[in-house]
Amino acid sequence: MSRATRTDTRSPERQVADSHDLIRVQGARENNLKDVSIEIPKRRLTVFTGVSGSGKSSLVFGTIAAESQRMINETYSAFVQGFMPSLSRPEVDVLDGLTTAIIVDQERMGANPRSTVGTATDANAMLRILFSRLGQPHIGSPNAYSFNVPSVKASGAITVERGAGKTKTEKATFHRLGGMCPRCEGMGSVNDFDLSALYDETKSLSEGALKVPGYSMDGWYGRIFSGSGYFDMDKPIGKYGKKELHDLLYREPTKIKVEGINLTYEGIIPKIQKSMLAKDVESMQPHIRAFVERAVTFTTCPECDGTRLSKEARSSKINGKSIADVCAMQISDLADWIRKLDEPSVAPLLGRLQHLLDSFTEIGLGYLSLDRPAGTLSGGEAQRTKMIRHLGSSLTDVTYVFDEPTIGLHPHDIQRMNELLLRLRDKGNTVLVVEHKPETIAIADHVVDLGPGAGTGGGTICFEGTVEGLRASDTITGRHLDDRASLKKSVRKPAGALEVRGASTHNLRDVDVDIPLGVLCVLTGVAGSGKSSLIHGSVAGRDGVVVVDQGAIRGSRRSNPATYTGLLDPIRKAFAKANGVKPALFSANSEGACPACNGAGVIYTDLGVMATVESVCEECEGKRFQAAVLEYTLGGRNIAEVLAMSVTEAEEFFGAGEARTPAAHAILDRLADVGLGYLSLGQPLTTLSGGERQRLKLATHMAEKGGVYILDEPTTGLHLADVEQLLGLLDRLVDAGKSVIVIEHHQAVMAHADWIIDLGPGAGHDGGRIVFEGTPADLVAARSTLTGEHLAAYVGG
Repeated sequence: MSRATRTDTRSPERQVADSHDLIRVQGARENNLKDVSIEIPKRRLTVFTGVSGSGKSSLVFGTIAAESQRMINETYSAFVQGFMPSLSRPEVDVLDGLTTAIIVDQERMGANPRSTVGTATDANAMLRILFSRLGQPHIGSPNAYSFNVPSVKASGAITVERGAGKTKTEKATFHRLGGMCPRCEGMGSVNDFDLSALYDETKSLSEGALKVPGYSMDGWYGRIFSGSGYFDMDKPIGKYGKKELHDLLYREPTKIKVEGINLTYEGIIPKIQKSMLAKDVESMQPHIRAFVERAVTFTTCPECDGTRLSKEARSSKINGKSIADVCAMQISDLADWIRKLDEPSVAPLLGRLQHLLDSFTEIGLGYLSLDRPAGTLSGGEAQRTKMIRHLGSSLTDVTYVFDEPTIGLHPHDIQRMNELLLRLRDKGNTVLVVEHKPETIAIADHVVDLGPGAGTGGGTICFEGTVEGLRASDTITGRHLDDRASLKKSVRKPAGALEVRGASTHNLRDVDVDIPLGVLCVLTGVAGSGKSSLIHGSVAGRDGVVVVDQGAIRGSRRSNPATYTGLLDPIRKAFAKANGVKPALFSANSEGACPACNGAGVIYTDLGVMATVESVCEECEGKRFQAAVLEYTLGGRNIAEVLAMSVTEAEEFFGAGEARTPAAHAILDRLADVGLGYLSLGQPLTTLSGGERQRLKLATHMAEKGGVYILDEPTTGLHLADVEQLLGLLDRLVDAGKSVIVIEHHQAVMAHADWIIDLGPGAGHDGGRIVFEGTPADLVAARSTLTGEHLAAYVGG
């Protein structure tokens, strides 16, 4: 038996192909970057550090990842590109050595109410195949187990060919079984409308009886209603007959002709169901969300009991469990159940499903269930769910870009996350991580520190090299890398308590707890232990309670800190009063807008399938206002110059002299208080980082009259140096007579607390109990919980 001999053709010297081991960036000027040039090693773990707003995201996401994605999009045909978001080239001179970038960010997962953890990760697809093969009784294909596929029946005549040109007509019926519950259409809940919230029955339609947002009688809706001829526009709705009311509320889509134009008329309720209720409540605009919460009540579907599945899909079982039962199990338990299935016919499928479910447990999400709606996951959970897809991937030589992967992780879970990042690197990938936590910075092969300040004070490279080099450097990050908070010498005494009794939301086990008021109280526990369930299920919604969460601020690129915080109103009024004109002139979204760019400051040129080009408006030079408006001044500055000021400059400007405006000064004070002094008043909200958004929300809420503030992980996106400033702010809130409750994993915040409530001991059904209540010093002394051990190690106790 002869065997081919393989000669090693590799020459001892290095191949040219092996020399491409750097990503080179030259002259990056995206957002606040100041002509940054840098070389990043490939197939290594590089961590980008720096204060919040120093330009980390602009370099990693806005330049490197954005250009990689743009170049990949350009490989598709012009036809396909027409359906894709058009990306413009980042402001950079040279980008060299890029590889395919996969972005794993903190964006919440899809706003589709049909999306669950199972459908988002392909676990449901595999389970459906499993049940279609092994389920007893056998009911059909995998579609018979899908809550997104309805059952379809059809009957009619078919033509059967009988050879030699003969045909015969026969009657046939067709039935395709889907898994969707017919009552709730696979949503798991049914909705009921409160008719008094839809219309005022004492008014007629022409008097504006409809209370639905956007249904104005002055526009097209008015024409459609009056042109349909189904009802009298001048008769109060309370006096409508049965048919008229049915046509107004429930009529099926019907073609009508109004003023010679073909239109479709549809009843209000089906129209609301299709337009508003097809979206996830969380993703709606605030006024529409308020209307839906007022007018629609959601109750669990009585037919499928919230499982979304049809009777047939629930009847087919494996080892006594239906697909609804297994999707409701905690993922770590489901993995054990799958492990016990011994069925050689589907062994490869079981192996893949097993690997996927084990990845959930490995990444610290074993406490979730597959039927959990994707829209209810926190930013950190959503990011880790996306990571699961990449862990089993066979791709190598890819650039993975992570945005603070340790967000929402207990110190105990950070170790696991670090191992996953290293595993991705060891497969031959380049891993770029934007991060503030010293535990993750410590595992980096290469560190890039941006700064020295934030906003216009940042945008330069302060340091690049090893972690040891960063420690020895005199940068802000280097100086604070080994910071450790010490326990407070004395703690404040509570002034009362917020009583929670029998809390049982999600995994909570009938929890009774008194949350002290008038102090800084911190809720801790591993991810999934029940912290958010306790707060959102039992505390939020009470009178005087203000919740500041991590949700994105909804606003267009025209929105900026001045419009969001209400700061622009007193500024406009001050300008109007000083110049004897009306306030609307000083709004770039109203009468004062530059006519050439409509107040946007830039002009967009749509080049069809190519990227939309954004150029600064030549008429107003990006100032957004008409030239006539800029002639009006207040304290020697015009409105465009005021909006270009940073919060700190504006605070000084409106604090004294001719421009003194107490209402504006009070808002600016709050912005400076939360550490946003560097932010420019006119900066578009779309360019703010996650941490900046949350602090902007906090500044806005500080004006409210609430007595209890609940902050959900306020250290998100905060640099080590900024955490001290945050602690000072929390102290000022408490000293001003407020009660502050913080859900937090950062040990510095725990050490600074007056009272700690620790939930656990584990996640999911292993958690949901109070494992410790007391002062930080008692927690460190007892070391009875995971949090206690990590806090003791942190403070060196």
